[in-house]
Amino acid sequence: MSLNAALRTATSGLNAAQMGLRAVSDNIANVNTPGYVRKTVEQTPLVVAGQGMGVSVTGTKRITDQYLELASQTAGGEASRWGAYSQYIDTAQGLFGDPTSDNFYFNRLDTLYSGFSAAANDPSSTLLRSQAVANVQDFLNESQRINGQLNSLSDTMDTRISADVSQVNDLLTRINSLNGDIVRAKLIEQDASGAENIQAQLVDQLSGIMGVTVSPHAGGGVDVRSGDGLKLAGDGAVTLTYNSGSGNPGYITATSDGGAPQPLQLDSGEMRGLLDLRNTELPQLSDQLGEFVQGTVDQLNAAHNASSTVPAPNTMTGRSTGLDINSAVSGFTGQTTVALTDSAGVVQRQVVIDFDAMTMSVDGGAATGFSAGSFDTDLNTALGGMGTASFSNGTLKLAGASGLGVAVDEGTSMKAGKAFSHFFGLNDLVRSAGTGAYATGLTGTSDHGFTPGDTITLRLSQPDGKSLQDVTVTVPGSPTMDDLVGALNSPSNGVGLYGSFALDSQGRLSFSGTPPTNAVLSVVSDKTARVGTSISMTQLFGLGAGERSSRASQFKVDSTVAADPGKLAFAHLDLNVAAGAPALRIGDARGALALAESGDVNTQFGAAGGLGTVNMTVARYASEFSGAIARSAADAQSRTDAAESVKTEADARRQSAESVNLDEELVNLTTYQQAFNASARMIQAVKDLFDVLNNII
Repeated sequence: MSLNAALRTATSGLNAAQMGLRAVSDNIANVNTPGYVRKTVEQTPLVVAGQGMGVSVTGTKRITDQYLELASQTAGGEASRWGAYSQYIDTAQGLFGDPTSDNFYFNRLDTLYSGFSAAANDPSSTLLRSQAVANVQDFLNESQRINGQLNSLSDTMDTRISADVSQVNDLLTRINSLNGDIVRAKLIEQDASGAENIQAQLVDQLSGIMGVTVSPHAGGGVDVRSGDGLKLAGDGAVTLTYNSGSGNPGYITATSDGGAPQPLQLDSGEMRGLLDLRNTELPQLSDQLGEFVQGTVDQLNAAHNASSTVPAPNTMTGRSTGLDINSAVSGFTGQTTVALTDSAGVVQRQVVIDFDAMTMSVDGGAATGFSAGSFDTDLNTALGGMGTASFSNGTLKLAGASGLGVAVDEGTSMKAGKAFSHFFGLNDLVRSAGTGAYATGLTGTSDHGFTPGDTITLRLSQPDGKSLQDVTVTVPGSPTMDDLVGALNSPSNGVGLYGSFALDSQGRLSFSGTPPTNAVLSVVSDKTARVGTSISMTQLFGLGAGERSSRASQFKVDSTVAADPGKLAFAHLDLNVAAGAPALRIGDARGALALAESGDVNTQFGAAGGLGTVNMTVARYASEFSGAIARSAADAQSRTDAAESVKTEADARRQSAESVNLDEELVNLTTYQQAFNASARMIQAVKDLFDVLNNII
């Protein structure tokens, strides 16, 4: 080997040792720096014309493990998702109160029913009647408070998600910018580990907010993609936007420079947990709360409609059924009796309505036929000037002539699980500002009643909120509910690609998503209105979270009863008394007892929250609902603990692989120092040889 070659070899060794010492120095200096990843120099033999000419330093390399990085980021995303979910579902559970306290929401049922039980012991007591009414209103007020705060929690989710989106946009911009710095450093063979460490920390922050996949970028840095493969950063950062609207699932879109917004699928991260709450869990809680309150109210109203005040009220005005007279009356079975009584409770006229035979009989006389479409007119005729019946805008109204009151014996009448007076809400104790119950009693052959050509726009989304498709359904000209359901389920102009609507035995219209998308439904716009009413399809059938989440806030005690608790219906109409004897008697407490026992009567609850359609008592449903809330909170905490445990383990293993070990670095320091000294001595030896040669010359 020539002296020049020996000098170049020694010099390359000296440079390599210097770079190694610099790397070791950086490692030791940053031993306690969070996020710092130890580095080492990459060396390769320098070969010229087949001969070794020293060492070449190809660059500085961070000691990372791609598998451990992925495991840590995935675990971090899951931990953030369930941490956020658990935090707010625990807050939602807290809205219902402490189960061991008398103020626990579900304990108010006992107070409500015991109030009527006490009043039954002394039905003439104004104080006990007032307390019973106050207990009902207190229950409704508490339901409204909880529902309002659940909706406020949804607003909080919107605020948190918007803040997360803003942070993600900043992180993506910085990650993408660092790609340029890293690529430039590598092109000129400079140390890019500082920029790579910062970028790795930013990626870790990003994966905690939203689930991402990371892969190496050509030339250095990383490419970042969403769970469904959309590139977010690498060759330019996209801009995320949070899209939300009342009653519709919130979802995230990504827009690249000059491109169109594309919906994102989120698999993990804090935003996924917040979206799960906002789109699914909180609306389901509001929906189930509404169904629970509706079931409780239905049984109170059933008992109240089966009873009467003494004397009977002069006028009974029902709720808006949203139906025309033909649809409202069709489908009833059994018999009911409408009676007109004087101030002493003596019956002056009674009309027995037989829905099976479609006849009316006045004061025990011969039965005459009636039709569903002219029911109000036919009943008006049967009352013979002593009372009137009218039907307008979906509402039935009965009134007695001067000095006469109206009372109803429900008898065996039944439609959609409700007796005659109860179905029309003629003597409801609790009124709703909306339609309340969605059991319409309509069947497949019933007229749908909506104006042909009117439209309803529905949105189908994935459970995480990602929009699948908006469809606009046109009300068909063909008249039946089967025709309407067919139009809704059309695969070309309806929801048929992602699920289907079905009408159950009580006239509830519900949507079910089909695998693999398991789509959820929301209402974008509804321009329908049932003929003769202003009630839309959304309101009539409770379609979409927007309609159903407001239901629990719409109930209040009937204004007449609230103003005068003496108007509570505590007596039963007794049609078996002797002629001239009162059919309504002061002191009759059978209605009060029925109200007190209404929580133990089986009722059909529609599908809501985590429960499908079930038939059980109000008290049993309260227990199931309360348990479901507790289980949901406990399950979320369990998932959080499990995710945190996995994250801790993944982070520990990653840190073990990436962090600085002082013992190892001291060994490397000694090695590089010795290599530096050896190269320096070799340079000195070459110098000495050059000096000898010069002296010889």
